[in-house]
Amino acid sequence: MQKAVTLNRYFCLMEVNETLIDKLANLAKLEFDPVQKQQIKTDLQQMIHFINKLEEVNTDDVLPLLHINDNVNVMRNDFVEVNINQGEALNNAPVQDGTFFKVPKVIKK
Repeated sequence: MQKAVTLNRYFCLMEVNETLIDKLANLAKLEFDPVQKQQIKTDLQQMIHFINKLEEVNTDDVLPLLHINDNVNVMRNDFVEVNINQGEALNNAPVQDGTFFKVPKVIKK
């Protein structure tokens, strides 16, 4: 069974079959039994059907939606809390040179 999917003027012919399910399972590193494969096939066909239904909606005068609401920069307040000084931080270091943490070299030239 082949389903045609059109999104943003791109045309894609999608066939949901056993080969597609096997490829998706391999990419996701999953294994499915025959019953699960049939359920996944059915689910994918329903998703494609839903996309086709969305294509029927006239969106010519609708601007693209960048955010779900009009809130801008909704973040928590930043409060200064008690911090430790450099000496206290270096006390926990297994190796340090008095100013910095010393770590093993990870980049080779």
